Amino acid sequence: MDQFFKEIQHINNVDDAINKLKTQIDISPKLYEIINFIIEAHEGQFRKSGEPYCVHPILVATITASFSKDEAVIATALLHDVVEDTPYTLEYVKNTWGSDIAHMVDGLTKIVEIREHEFVTSKDSSDSKIISSALTFRKMLIASIDDVRVLVVKLCDRLHNMLTLHVLPANKQKRIAEETLVVYVPIANRLGISTLKNTLEDLAFFYIYPNEYKKIDAFLKEHEHSMQLSFNNFITTTKTLLEKNDFDLNKIKIYSRIKHHYSIYLKMQRKGISIDEVLDLFAIRILVENDIDCYKVLGFIHLEYKPLISRFKDYVATPKENGYQTIHTTVFYNSKIYEIQIRSFEMNKIAEYGIAAHWMYKTGVKNTTNLNWLKSLEFSNENVEEFYQETKADLYGEEIIVYSPKGEVFTLPVGSTAYDFAFAVHTNIGKRAVACYINKIKKPLLTVLKSTDIVSIEIGDETVVRCSWIEMVKTSRAKKQIKLLCTHRQKEIDELSGKNIINTIFSRYYEDITKIYPIESLYKIPQILDYLKHTKLTIEKNILRDKGLMTRFKILTSKIKEFRFDNILIYSNFSISSVSFDHCCHPKFGDDIVAFKNGNEAIIHHKMCDKAYSKIKNNQEMLFCKWTQNSVYQYKMVISIPNTRGELAKVLTYLAEYEFYILGVDFGRQKHSYIQYCDIEFETNKANIDEVRKIVEKKVKVIEFFSKKDAYNK
Repeated sequence: MDQFFKEIQHINNVDDAINKLKTQIDISPKLYEIINFIIEAHEGQFRKSGEPYCVHPILVATITASFSKDEAVIATALLHDVVEDTPYTLEYVKNTWGSDIAHMVDGLTKIVEIREHEFVTSKDSSDSKIISSALTFRKMLIASIDDVRVLVVKLCDRLHNMLTLHVLPANKQKRIAEETLVVYVPIANRLGISTLKNTLEDLAFFYIYPNEYKKIDAFLKEHEHSMQLSFNNFITTTKTLLEKNDFDLNKIKIYSRIKHHYSIYLKMQRKGISIDEVLDLFAIRILVENDIDCYKVLGFIHLEYKPLISRFKDYVATPKENGYQTIHTTVFYNSKIYEIQIRSFEMNKIAEYGIAAHWMYKTGVKNTTNLNWLKSLEFSNENVEEFYQETKADLYGEEIIVYSPKGEVFTLPVGSTAYDFAFAVHTNIGKRAVACYINKIKKPLLTVLKSTDIVSIEIGDETVVRCSWIEMVKTSRAKKQIKLLCTHRQKEIDELSGKNIINTIFSRYYEDITKIYPIESLYKIPQILDYLKHTKLTIEKNILRDKGLMTRFKILTSKIKEFRFDNILIYSNFSISSVSFDHCCHPKFGDDIVAFKNGNEAIIHHKMCDKAYSKIKNNQEMLFCKWTQNSVYQYKMVISIPNTRGELAKVLTYLAEYEFYILGVDFGRQKHSYIQYCDIEFETNKANIDEVRKIVEKKVKVIEFFSKKDAYNK
């Protein structure tokens, strides 16, 4: 942790807090006035640690002052709890210190209100509920804030709370730490304030995963001396190298850096490695005067040391979205691997202080920072598991840089496809993408991209919906857009299918009954059999009211009947003698399906099949269909088979003879062994597990066998 934050962590009285603030700024008469006001306003209020409450806002202002010397921002930090915790109103703040400060204090008060709504009213204290609440809180927080300065003050407020978290009970410590990791760390990252991001991460890590934190901390302390010697040797050699090549050592700065605890932990988890295997544990940072010097230093370093080209990244020419600029390279030296970061002094300010480095409040310019890019953190998905996947990919994953044919730069997570790139360029490009060219060679849209690829997307006239691709794309933006497209398409299909099913029922007498008798909630018809029957009855009543005796007789004799075919149920007032699956999609049991009437036959398609969609839009006759309940049972088994060619194929052929539908196969061969083990998942319409096992055991040796339904119930 930064020494500055360590010192703040141990301050617990007003005088020391004010003195610490003085180390950051010359306190103006206006700020002195506010300090005296908050001391009086918070009189009699104490924190859990026992210290006077006013110590907290003064130290928050001190942290804020390390990022911005703007008086209004520091004043806001001092006043941030006044409206919430004292009798003084926002109107009082506005009348006394101006509308700009009042506006920011109001934003901070809103954050407290949103958090209270999300957390205090929730009776469920489970981990998933806490994370879900935190996600909603973050989404609402970002949506409600129109001044980025408010977020920065709130980050400083949260940092001081985390520095003093040890006084709270263990359950609250973990809850607040999780909230910090889910809500505030991503915001600090998007704002580019690495000092706050890294410190908040490590503090949260300490409380959420104390054992893992202690292991990493113990390793770093145990090897501290040897690492420092290694650093000193490498830095000395690098200084000599640069001095030999006419660099003035008085105009550059070189210092060592060890990855912070949480960053080490993430890399260990992501790559499945131990701390000894974290390659960029050792790092030095070189600060130079201007941009061109970054490349000069890089050239000398690559000529002197052996670089790992695969780990080279140039964020100077292609900055990250939050403004971060640095050259990253990794080299071998004395049998060790070192990461080297090269940046200018100006780039270093932006890397450490992020958006705060750009503020110009001393000239009176109002903050007009566009927060649209920050709103990418407003994930619509509140599923905990999916959230972690998204945030790992978007915030902590390694990145690649790719280009459009015009040279525009796009930063994407490693593993991103050309389809991810299409959505990164523009939502409409992603929606209408039909093909791509990577380095001028035509490739599939799901081709995984590499750094420096030049990607061109070919688009069509119509939106293309690819629901099955949601698990194959990498970025949360692409996943979100695919999900939205599929939801919209499913609703459209249900509406049109409902219309077609009703029109088919009355097709003996009317071409389009829905034009004569409009129906509400058409989308419910293919989903709910009772609603279909209710709609049919309602239309018949209208016909009976309007038409003659013969028509009444025909309508009343048109009954909906159930037709059962293996695993499919068809409901129709026509006689249906058979069911077939079209070759274009052939859905498996449980998939969403639609049925088309072809004479006395029902043709089944997957609901999202393109061919089916075309038929639905062309108003082809349709039938209500669904799978029979509990007619297919899933099993999983581990078997052993001889380690000879063709044995697995024989087993699968045998299972197919008994109409076992294979869902998945995973097998491994042991070295120097005649036996190989195979894990097979399959489904069948046989409910008796003993019967199914006996069939299998006629052909192979079964090591383990169970019903997946039973496994899920355990």
